[in-house]
Amino acid sequence: MEPTLPLFDEEPARPLADRLRPTRLDEVIGQDHLLAPDAPLGRMVAQQRLSSAVLWGPPGVGKTTIARLLAHAGNLAFEPVSATFSGVADLRKVFAAAQRRRGIGQGTLLFVDEIHRFNRAQQDSFLPYVEDGTVTLIGATTENPSFELNGSLLSRA
Repeated sequence: MEPTLPLFDEEPARPLADRLRPTRLDEVIGQDHLLAPDAPLGRMVAQQRLSSAVLWGPPGVGKTTIARLLAHAGNLAFEPVSATFSGVADLRKVFAAAQRRRGIGQGTLLFVDEIHRFNRAQQDSFLPYVEDGTVTLIGATTENPSFELNGSLLSRA
C-alpha cells in the first residue's frame, strides 16, 4: 500500500527558495562586504546600533532576506511595505504602529521594497519618522539610489 499525504497539512508546502532562505546573518552567502564583522552592517549589528540604509542590487541577491535578518538581530519589529502596492495611507498606519511600539520600548524596522517607485513627495513622508528614530528604514531598490531617491532621504541612510 502506497503512503498517502493528508489533504490538509498543518503547514502548506513552502517554495524551495523559502525553505533554503538563511535564518541567521552568518548564513548569508556572498554579502561579506556588508555583513562581515568588520563590514558596515556587521559592525552595526555587533554594536546593536542599526541605522537606516538602502540596499541596492539586482533581484534575487537577498535584499529582503537581509532586512528580515537585520530586524531579528536587532530585536526590531519587521514591517514590510512594497512601494508597488502601497501608498501614503499605508505608511501612516505603519508609522502609527511604530510610534505605539516605541512608546513601550520596542523599535521598528520598516522595509520598503522597490523604494525607488515612491515619488519624491512620498519619499519625503519618511523623513520625520526616520529622523526621530520611530523607524529604522531599510529600502531595497534595483535602481541606482543616487538617481532615484531624493537627497534628503539618502542623507539619512
